[in-house]
Amino acid sequence: MPSGWACREAEPLSLGTSVNVATLCLGILALGDATGYEIKKRFDGPLKRIQQPSFGSIYPALSQLTKDGLVSCTVHAQEKKPEKKVYRITPAGRAHLKTVLQESLPAPDRIHSDFLATMLFSDMLSPTFVAAAIEDRIAFYRDLLSHLECDHPSAVNQSGRDFVHGYAVAVCRAAIAYLESHSLPAGMATTTASAPRSERADQPKESRL
Repeated sequence: MPSGWACREAEPLSLGTSVNVATLCLGILALGDATGYEIKKRFDGPLKRIQQPSFGSIYPALSQLTKDGLVSCTVHAQEKKPEKKVYRITPAGRAHLKTVLQESLPAPDRIHSDFLATMLFSDMLSPTFVAAAIEDRIAFYRDLLSHLECDHPSAVNQSGRDFVHGYAVAVCRAAIAYLESHSLPAGMATTTASAPRSERADQPKESRL
């Protein structure tokens, strides 16, 4: 094991329960009727930092939820387009959602970060590259924070979304503060990294919460 790494035995953690795709679908439908495509789009914006279900997992989950009577499905014919299936949570589905979410505490968060994996070896990298990576990550969090601050969810009277929104804002602000306090001296970052992400052609805008 590399020197400097802790060698103590990991303390046992409460494993909790992972939230599966079916539960995620029920949760989104509890906010309003939606198609499978619309459910997926809800997780293509900032929510993808929390969960990122695929179309390949959403549609089978909706099919099973329908069979179980937890959601209902209304088919709408469309001219020159495939039929549109709109799903609605049933009273049984709403009761099931409340039960399954409270069966046990949530599983621990898992952090997957290419940035942190790279910064783990920052001592091997050039100062200019490290500065560019940090500046790029600051720009990323500032861009995400600007979206979050422009679309506060309290107007829709959802205390749960208000909590998640506030948590996301707090995480972004804390990350920015940490990165800025550990950034390298001004002038070492590249021009590309210092440009706001929202101004880069290859960086699409994220949808709101």
